Amino acid sequence: MIEDLKKRINKHRTLTPPLEGIAFQYGFNTIELEGYLKYWAEEYPFKEREKVLNQFPQFKTNIQGLDIHFIRVKPKVPAAVTVLPLLILHGWPGSLREFYEIIPLLTQQRPDYDFVFEVIAPSMPGFGFSDRAVRPGLGPAEMAVMYRQLMHRLGFKKYYIQAGNWGSVISAAISTFYPEDVLGHHSNGGFVQTSGSMLKTILGGFFPSLIVESHLADRLYPLSWLFSYALEEYGYCHLFATKPDTIGIGLSDSPVGLAAFILEKFSTWTNRDHRFLPDGGLKSFTKEQLIDNIMFYWTSNSINSAIRIYANAYSNKNLAMDLDNFPTAVPTWVMQAKHELFYQPPSIIKSKFTNVLNYTVLDYGGHFIAFEMPQVLAADVFKAVKAFTNYHKSNEKEL
Repeated sequence: MIEDLKKRINKHRTLTPPLEGIAFQYGFNTIELEGYLKYWAEEYPFKEREKVLNQFPQFKTNIQGLDIHFIRVKPKVPAAVTVLPLLILHGWPGSLREFYEIIPLLTQQRPDYDFVFEVIAPSMPGFGFSDRAVRPGLGPAEMAVMYRQLMHRLGFKKYYIQAGNWGSVISAAISTFYPEDVLGHHSNGGFVQTSGSMLKTILGGFFPSLIVESHLADRLYPLSWLFSYALEEYGYCHLFATKPDTIGIGLSDSPVGLAAFILEKFSTWTNRDHRFLPDGGLKSFTKEQLIDNIMFYWTSNSINSAIRIYANAYSNKNLAMDLDNFPTAVPTWVMQAKHELFYQPPSIIKSKFTNVLNYTVLDYGGHFIAFEMPQVLAADVFKAVKAFTNYHKSNEKEL
């Protein structure tokens, strides 16, 4: 596999030079890409990285006919320390690789906390080393059912969840379907689409103070900027939702195309202004980290099946469930990085999650916060779960 990969990289056709004065505004800069390709083929330490990627215990279990790959890390702590189950969920174009820096932080006890986490991190069906579906329809709602079965099979009838990207959509579905299971839901990048959310957003365009705090208004308004940004950056979403297999063929066959497509998202989604930088701002991550993540897709040949989640999620069947219009009272904690794809204020988030205990707003960071700033996310997760446990203790006393 490695020799074949190197041959494909080294024999790629000459890339079209970028236009004069263009950095990443047209997509991934081909001059910058050549540096990543050279590193991947000539310097990336495959054997060493294989050991790194296998550092955590990994398992597979069959759920509804699909083998689901997952990492399970148990903390090594004294018996007096409470161990809490934490399900952490990734999305696209990420993978389990996003969690390798944060898992040790979550499984080690911290001062001022009398608990620590046992972490369960599954690869989404169709991603990485989890089986792909053979028929259409496997979307976030169906994955929510599968993840619940996974947690029950592991012996956890109640658990906490941390999620971002598609993981947040799946965790919202779990919290909606099975509120009795979820002790607390932590989301970085929470986004809801209730019947009133768009109306509130539009109303805020005329009266921002009714919807969002004044010092955060520029994250949502003016609406002209918001709509322009959506049109400019979300063409991929329409493509994946309509013809995923067409683009999937090219990305599955070409490591060059796969690298460009995935790395461009790590540039723009970390900070939209990175598109104006010659290097795309990718120095927020190491080259090893970024190539590790691509290897999850290349090694398993899963990019095509992974992007099908968009088609399944935006199918008429899935949209008809209208899950965001079913409120959930599961204790919720939201973290919003400054450069998250979209900002939604608590006034909108609470239309779906009626029991938001806290809303952490960062003045830094982007979409891949677990990958970019694991220390920050881990600290927030500990704070959230402490608040969740206090919430449940308080309710027990009232009962």
